Amino acid sequence: MPRIEDAALLAGAGQFTDDVSLPGQAYLSFLRSPHPHARIVSIDAAARLAMPGVIAVLTGADLVRPG
Repeated sequence: MPRIEDAALLAGAGQFTDDVSLPGQAYLSFLRSPHPHARIVSIDAAARLAMPGVIAVLTGADLVRPG
């Protein structure tokens, strides 16, 4: 299948999701353990939730919770 996006990318005219800035836009970041195969037994998200602009702090437990 021919790639049609190469010319724009090589000319510096490509657009990526990081190039888009909309009013009220939110950002997502992931924090991973620096220790391979570490067992994370608890996460205290209260300090992060208290920071200005933080909408939510989600953990693995939130992903498996019904609903």
